[in-house]
Amino acid sequence: MNFFLETLKVIVLLVYYLLESLVFLVVPRRKKNVSGEIVLITGAGSGVGRLLAVKFAGLGATLVLWDINQEGLNYTVRLAKENGAGRVHSYICDCSKRQDVYRVADQVKKEVGDVSILINNAGIVIGKRFLDSPDSLVQKTMEVNTMAHFWTYKAFLPAMIAANHGHLVSIASSAGLCGVSQLSDYCASKFAAVGFAESVDMEMRTLRKTGVKTTIVCPYVINTGMFDGIKTKWPHLLPLLDPEYVAEKIITAIRQNQEMLFIPRIIYVLYFLKSFLSVKAALLILDYFGNLDTMNTFKGRPKKE
Repeated sequence: MNFFLETLKVIVLLVYYLLESLVFLVVPRRKKNVSGEIVLITGAGSGVGRLLAVKFAGLGATLVLWDINQEGLNYTVRLAKENGAGRVHSYICDCSKRQDVYRVADQVKKEVGDVSILINNAGIVIGKRFLDSPDSLVQKTMEVNTMAHFWTYKAFLPAMIAANHGHLVSIASSAGLCGVSQLSDYCASKFAAVGFAESVDMEMRTLRKTGVKTTIVCPYVINTGMFDGIKTKWPHLLPLLDPEYVAEKIITAIRQNQEMLFIPRIIYVLYFLKSFLSVKAALLILDYFGNLDTMNTFKGRPKKE
C-alpha cells in the first residue's frame, strides 16, 4: 500500500472512531453477561475490592477473593453470599511476594478453574515526602501496586490467551497520570501500572487476541480510609469519591469493555490539558484545584485496619 492510500485510510478510520466515541457518550454500550465467569479480585477484604465482590456476586459470577486480612476476607465472603453468590473462594495471599502469588494462583487453578476476569485492586500508600519515606516501605509500595500485576498476569493470562477470552482490570489512580507531592513512590507505582496494562493490551492486539480485554481505572481519591485526612478544595468540581459509586462505574466499564475509565469525568479534561500545556500553566491549574498541598492533611488508614 502506498503512502497516499494508507494515509487516507488512517484519516477515514480516525474520523469514524471519533464519531463512534461521540455516539457512545450518548448511547450506552451493550453490557456483556458475566454470569459464570471466574472473577479474581485482589485486596478484596475491604474498600472497593469488597464492593466489587458483592456486585459481581449479584451478577452470578464465581468469586475468587484474595487479601492478607483474614477477618476482612471472611466478612466479604459473607456479604457476597448474602448477595447471591453461588461460588465464593477466598485465599490469604501476600501480593507483594512473587512466590506467594504463584503458589496461590496454582491453588486457584486446581480448585476453581481458569480465571477469566482478573482485577488487580490491592494497593498501599505511604503518604510521606520522598526523603522521609523508609526504603522498605518504598519497595513494598512498588511490590504491591506494580509488581503484583506482573505476577498475576503471568499466572492467569496464558489461559486467557489460549481461550481468546478474558478481561484484565487494573485499578490504578489519577496519581498514575500526574505527579503529586508526598506521593512519589505511589505515583511511580501507579504510572507503572498504567503503562504495564497498556503494553499488555497492545500485545494482545498484535497477537489478534481480540477476546482478551483490558480496562484501566484511574479514579481520584476514594473515600475508603486509605487516604483519610485528605480534603478537596472544590468538592463540587473534584470531589472525594463515594466507594459505592466507584465500584458501580468499574463494573459498568468492565461489562462494556471500556478501555480507560477516569473518575470523575473532569479528570479527562485535566489529563487532556496536561498533554499540551506548559509546566507553569499545568502547575497553575493544579494549584487551583489544591493538588499541590493536598497531602498536607493526610493521615491514612489506622494500622489496625
